[in-house]
Amino acid sequence: MPIPPVIHEDDTLIAFDKPSGMLVAPDRWDKTRENLMGLVHDKLGHGVANVHRLDADTSGILLCTKDKASLDFVSGQFQSKTVAKVYHALCVGAPAPELFARSEDPEEAPPTPLEPGEFFVDRDLIEDEAHPGRMRTVRKHGKASQTIVKVLERFAGFTLVECRPLTGRTHQLRVHLQYSGLPILNDPFYGDGTTELKLSRLKRGYKGRADEKPLIARLALHASRLTLKHPGTREPVTITAPLPNEFAVALKYLRKFASVAE
Repeated sequence: MPIPPVIHEDDTLIAFDKPSGMLVAPDRWDKTRENLMGLVHDKLGHGVANVHRLDADTSGILLCTKDKASLDFVSGQFQSKTVAKVYHALCVGAPAPELFARSEDPEEAPPTPLEPGEFFVDRDLIEDEAHPGRMRTVRKHGKASQTIVKVLERFAGFTLVECRPLTGRTHQLRVHLQYSGLPILNDPFYGDGTTELKLSRLKRGYKGRADEKPLIARLALHASRLTLKHPGTREPVTITAPLPNEFAVALKYLRKFASVAE
């Protein structure tokens, strides 16, 4: 299998557009499963190292460095939480007014002022003892986790949001959105388990195939943008990954048949 598309490359950095369903690193239990870094090491050498991770089901930017000095410099930015990360998610349901009201509470206030249409999620995460491999929220005494969510578009039954995680916890966006009443479409862990996005749901008088497939069948979460200091120039650099085709197609039909006036 070829390595995923390269969306940025220079003397010190290389970034890939990881597809949904691909592991970043070897699986803990099944070492034979194909993974992005295994492909990269086979074709580009072991000097290329990833500086962060994505869930297997999440698509988008996976950033790597080409030498040890760059790895240390960029990893330091991830550890100090100075890398600006932007994700897009298509969620099931509509945001409740209470989300925005809660973000105005001084005790719930985010570290930076919010823009119109944004709300703040500040809930610690811990492992879910009842479901190994999953996370759940707690008010205190977990791993501090903060996310700013911006509502971009509302549709009948769905909402497109932009997420800016201020921390980088396992499954953070998936759990925070579920906690907010906006589970990500097709999330096998934290979704509602029933909702599918099919054209027949959106288009009146649909006369398509009897065995109709969903417009998007994967986890509807995409890592769209990273901004960090370049290890060579020390100047800000922004890397972007376009929405995958099925994500873009789903939005096209939602905008055509299911838009909701603000």
